[in-house]
Amino acid sequence: MPISAVDTITLAFQHTKRQLIQPFRFWQWTRLALVGLLAGEMSSSGGGFNFPTNFRVPQEGGGSRHFVGPELEQIFPHIDPMALAGIITVLVCAFLVFAIIMMYISSVMRFILFDSVLAKECHIGQGWSRRQQEGWRFFLWQLGLSLVTLVVFGILIGVPALLAFGAGWFKAPREHLVGLILGGILLFIVLVAISVVSAVIHVMTKDFVVPQMALEGIGAIEGWRRLWPLLQAEKGGYTIYVLMKIVLAIGAGIVLGIATLIVTLAVAIPAVGLAIVVAISGNTGGFAWNAYTITVAVVVGCILFAIFMYLVALISVPAIVFFPAYAIYFFAPRYRPLSLVLYPPPPPSPVTVPAQWPPPEPPPLPPTPVPIG
Repeated sequence: MPISAVDTITLAFQHTKRQLIQPFRFWQWTRLALVGLLAGEMSSSGGGFNFPTNFRVPQEGGGSRHFVGPELEQIFPHIDPMALAGIITVLVCAFLVFAIIMMYISSVMRFILFDSVLAKECHIGQGWSRRQQEGWRFFLWQLGLSLVTLVVFGILIGVPALLAFGAGWFKAPREHLVGLILGGILLFIVLVAISVVSAVIHVMTKDFVVPQMALEGIGAIEGWRRLWPLLQAEKGGYTIYVLMKIVLAIGAGIVLGIATLIVTLAVAIPAVGLAIVVAISGNTGGFAWNAYTITVAVVVGCILFAIFMYLVALISVPAIVFFPAYAIYFFAPRYRPLSLVLYPPPPPSPVTVPAQWPPPEPPPLPPTPVPIG
């Protein structure tokens, strides 16, 4: 009988304790923190993007100053609006390229994290050289899943919006207030359901498909083809696994949230103090915002954010090890290749010939020939 999702918790805790504390190795913690950060193991529920609402379309007969709102003109009085638009375009394109690169890095790091937890040793360089093929396959899967999710969201949002616009609901919203409210609620429920399904697919893939890709060299689609019969045969067990993982993630999130708050204060207080000093010095020295100073500010902000995220990852190492171990110990009894690696059979004992007692007598010697003559 395969082990249950509840009983697996104890095994995962024991594994985490052995790997991180018995013995304690600081450099292992630092490497695991980097791998967990880049693999996306410390993914958190993020907020949305706040798009500025004070941008204005240039009016007829007006100068280019009306391209931005008065608030931005007060903050950045010496920036050409077209230069600002170019900077924003470059930053958006750079962000998209950076996101794709990070998706590939996280795909390879996912296998390095799996190997590190399975072997209780983290070797980033060796893993990066060895897991390129599997990482590329997982990257294509993640990219495809992201594009499909975006298309589904676009259809679910765009089609009802176009229908409502064609019916004139947006031109007279007060006359169709009930329909807009009910439609918005229904659309919200559907979007939440799609988000939950996408999240479950992602969790199942990294927990149960990645081990198959790592141990057998197959693709993500083939891994799902093999995983699907297991899910159908044990729906209750995998459902409890997902629910237990949610509960464990909430508990870990509370603990790590408190630790993250402490790290945030430790990083934010010096950073804010430094920013105030720079601002005061800049005002007295004729400091002005331009393309160069904005670029420097963005680079410095990215460096500070990277340091902050690494510190958070360092204190999150127990969770980074625990959750992959939880998936490994749950899936091993259900997937034989993983079980053979996690619980290797003992080496065969050498064959021994039983001793005889008393020892056998030597054969009699042949008779000595009689000399001739």
